[in-house]
Amino acid sequence: MLALLGRGLVGPARAGAAVLGRAQPGCSPVLQAARGYARPVTKKRKDIPSHLDDLPPTLLKKDYANLPIMNSVDDVVKRLLSLEMASQREKLKVKTQQLVEKVRRSPHDNGSFEVQVAILTAKIRTLEEHLQKHPKDKRNRRFMLMGLDRRRKMLGYLRRVNYSTFENTCKELGIQYSPLQPYTRRLTKRWMVKKALCIKVFQEKQKLQAAERLKKRREWQARARAAREQQEKQVQEKQAQEGTPV
Repeated sequence: MLALLGRGLVGPARAGAAVLGRAQPGCSPVLQAARGYARPVTKKRKDIPSHLDDLPPTLLKKDYANLPIMNSVDDVVKRLLSLEMASQREKLKVKTQQLVEKVRRSPHDNGSFEVQVAILTAKIRTLEEHLQKHPKDKRNRRFMLMGLDRRRKMLGYLRRVNYSTFENTCKELGIQYSPLQPYTRRLTKRWMVKKALCIKVFQEKQKLQAAERLKKRREWQARARAAREQQEKQVQEKQAQEGTPV
């Protein structure tokens, strides 16, 4: 092989492919050499812990949990209707029901602020796990931020109205509440010049509008004065025609 290279009978690409031992039929020597050197790098994905891992696999699905007939069915049927064979959506329903049971006021409470916070918490945690696997999913990221904003508003209302309920809800659901910080902006020379220009334009516009309003007011007053004088003149003419003293 080295002798052939020295004589120029074998090209470097073909020689590289021959040395690597990856020569493929029906493929050019350049591609064979490139395939030998350029391999796609596969990144190993780490197993991301899920908030659904604590659900026991023998637990029945939400639609079959309270049926009395489930006590007399076969073990195979129970396994098919349990969370072992359930999808992600069905597991999320069971997890949401567990969170709701922790904070609901009564067995028939389905719409209080605490229940809505529990439902939002289950959705937010599911979206967080999804975004850890797919960080470029902007649509679900927007949904997660909207859910976080809505949950913060609900918790803020509970904090103002009933602090004990707010504290119990955060404790049971494992939420760390952080109030919305006031908006602050770093002052720069460009921003200050732009703000001064905007204020000046606004003031000039207010002056023009004030002059226009004054002009319209004077026109309205002149029309009203002319109409009043014309009405008084008509009354005087009518009285003069009737011969009554003015």
